[in-house]
Amino acid sequence: MSEYQPGLEGVPATRSRISYLDGKQGILTYRGYPIVELAENSTFEETAYLLLDGELPTAEQLERFDTQLRRHRRVKYNIREIMRSLPVTGHPMEMLQTAVSSLGMFYPNDVPIQIRIPGDESDQYVHGQSIRILARMATLVAMWNQMRIGNDPIPPRSDLSYAANFLYMFHNGIEPDPLVARIMDVCFILHAEHSINASTFAAMVTGSTLATPSYVIAAAIGTLAGPLHGGANEHVIQMLQEIGTPENARAWLDAKLAAKEVIWGMGHREYKVKDPRATLLQKLMNELARSRGVVSPLFETALALEEACEETLSPKGVYPNIDYYSGILYREIGIPTDQFTSIFAIARTAGWLAHWREQVSENRIFRPTQIYAGHDTRTYQPIRQR
Repeated sequence: MSEYQPGLEGVPATRSRISYLDGKQGILTYRGYPIVELAENSTFEETAYLLLDGELPTAEQLERFDTQLRRHRRVKYNIREIMRSLPVTGHPMEMLQTAVSSLGMFYPNDVPIQIRIPGDESDQYVHGQSIRILARMATLVAMWNQMRIGNDPIPPRSDLSYAANFLYMFHNGIEPDPLVARIMDVCFILHAEHSINASTFAAMVTGSTLATPSYVIAAAIGTLAGPLHGGANEHVIQMLQEIGTPENARAWLDAKLAAKEVIWGMGHREYKVKDPRATLLQKLMNELARSRGVVSPLFETALALEEACEETLSPKGVYPNIDYYSGILYREIGIPTDQFTSIFAIARTAGWLAHWREQVSENRIFRPTQIYAGHDTRTYQPIRQR
């Protein structure tokens, strides 16, 4: 193919067995299982196993996998000291990329990465490192939430689930309410994988060079940090605060559309209907509101804005995406706005690692071409003649 496609839109970059997306029908599956069924019935640990290993685990396999995740939650004190030296005013995603990059120095690799046959030495290395990185991502994010306000990080607990332990460490040793822990678990499931998006592609390109996994995940984190990818949910909160009240939603929307400005959390490159993950997050928000007996003002404003958008944007195939409701939900369970994308990264690490493993199983380094639009060949002129 020699035709230029901006952003590689619609250009297949790989063959994958990991997830399937039908944007016209609003379908998303992980290894063939609908995201709705996984969100309602699975756990993040089980979903991560499914993404990494290709099948739902037996009870014995899940117990072994979960035990390994719990065993590897701690990080070396050296990494904690690196984190202490970082400015507390920096964005948590900058910290996370730095900390993940450093993991490779403390857990070096002496095994060739390219997998030749399933179960070989390289495959065992990839699987082992996937567990170690996934286990520590939540730890790093939770540690930073305490360290940047001057507290010592809370040690992880091995008797709590992945989501519950994250919230326990994040909120300074306060064990989460079971409903809140379940909401966090579902959010991790919904963010775990989404086909070949920008950050996953960055992970694949880096992985195709046979770089170590710390480089692979650090590259993906850097890509996810952009506001057009993982950072959009932060902008949604700012947008809703700007609107103020539900009554202002329609007039605010009309003014923004007239100025041709972005409506954050609305629209998606793939979905032409409402993002199924947004629907699930909206249900979780309703469930949380019922349990507390009060509806968040931001949630009420979001509902009003979505209703206003139905008349103007829905006919164009623009509907809420996952970022629209995720930030509101995170805010309601005590997550600071600047940590939203870090939580996205924790969950998406499962998908990134699954694609890394798939890439190095049938590896070919990415080397796209270009359409040159510069000058024809020219003669160099000495500086005194210019």
